[in-house]
Amino acid sequence: GGGVVGLYVISPGDWRRHDDAPVKIDLILRSLVTLSEGLGRLNVPLLVRTASRPAEIPELVEQVARECKVAEAHWVVEYPVHEVARDRLTAERLGRAGVRVVEHHDQVVLPPGSVLTGEGRAFTVFTPFKRAWMKRVAEMGGVSLAPAPKRQPAMACASDPIPAAVEGFSSPVPADLWPAGEPEAQRRLAAFVRNRIQRYKADRDLPAIDGTSTLSPYLAIGAISPRQCVVAAGEANDGRLDTGRDGPVTWISEVVWREFYRHVIAAYPRVSMGRAFKPGADRVTWADNPEHFRAWCEGRTGVPIVDAAMRQLRATGWMHNRLRMIAAMYLTKDLFLDWRLGEAHFMRHLVDGDLAQNNGGWQWSASTGTDAAPYFRIFNPVSQSRRFDPEGTFIRRWVPELAGLESEAVHDPGELPPLARARVDYPPVLVDHGRARARVLAAFRSEGAGSGSARDVDD
Repeated sequence: GGGVVGLYVISPGDWRRHDDAPVKIDLILRSLVTLSEGLGRLNVPLLVRTASRPAEIPELVEQVARECKVAEAHWVVEYPVHEVARDRLTAERLGRAGVRVVEHHDQVVLPPGSVLTGEGRAFTVFTPFKRAWMKRVAEMGGVSLAPAPKRQPAMACASDPIPAAVEGFSSPVPADLWPAGEPEAQRRLAAFVRNRIQRYKADRDLPAIDGTSTLSPYLAIGAISPRQCVVAAGEANDGRLDTGRDGPVTWISEVVWREFYRHVIAAYPRVSMGRAFKPGADRVTWADNPEHFRAWCEGRTGVPIVDAAMRQLRATGWMHNRLRMIAAMYLTKDLFLDWRLGEAHFMRHLVDGDLAQNNGGWQWSASTGTDAAPYFRIFNPVSQSRRFDPEGTFIRRWVPELAGLESEAVHDPGELPPLARARVDYPPVLVDHGRARARVLAAFRSEGAGSGSARDVDD
């Protein structure tokens, strides 16, 4: 009853444990500044404390609770196994101190456990999950937003200063690529709904154009909620979520995909512990080739669309979603390297690094996850390149040594005549796609981890 005090715990140990990228930490710290300013206008002080080790967090939170004489502690639930354990221990300490704990499911519209199969189990396939999700939302009368917070009387304690940096997390990515805070997230959402959402279905797979919302970094750090996104997209579709205009419906479906992976990680803790969703897939013996992995990380595989994607990631901290699938499929199916290597590399560089999303995407690409296709999915990276970057515009931007090639050759410089190929300062391909395809298919079949027939698909 005496007012609200905000608390953010800086936890470098957690960040290192989860491979959080310096660019993401930089966005968090800058967003805390805007958050503190916004809370200040409501007379809500923001305390910022540091726990050098994750195990220190429960005691630290209890100390702050005692200092501020709080009666209740509220926080947003996180679903990975480490965070579940941390919050349980924190709640137990606060309970012994007489502090009531209230948890909120603000990372999702519908919390894990609220969307179940007819047998009462968590869904493991997206399409039926989405149908059940839509039905549940309709039964609730739609998605609604909480009222805006009101200004409270002035508090005795003052906000803490926000550190400009944390040791070990210096970002090489220019900060102006990712302006900080909720105001920027709201601006991006409004601009996307106003200018691009109607063409989202047609444009979302084309990395050379600005066809996506680029809201994923702000969703990942909690600067905007999926509920706000669904409401805005629904308003652009006459209040409908799963019928109506293709653009908003498709984008809402992507928000539900994000929710699906959170339900999976809550129901199946093994996927946040470095294990495959499909138990049989843990028996696959991946190749051991550090040089191939290094070439993939540095964008010099000899496959232009893959190299362009990896260079975009290193330079900007972000990668277009279609390219994430292509790059991940190439690492796991062509190079036959363990998906966990790629999962960790992405997390160490992504401004929108998110355990549930990143893990779900990598396991889908590696055929160790929730993909329900009745065949073994293998992307042909050159076919993907020709389909989604037909003029080679994106490739030329990020692989400038190929800028002078014709549109067809830019996708596969290996098809050039020998003399012309020799004049291009670009590495040869690491592996032959046809042989790689046969290798990965045989490996999965031998361990009983694959299903159906193999297919080079461009879906």
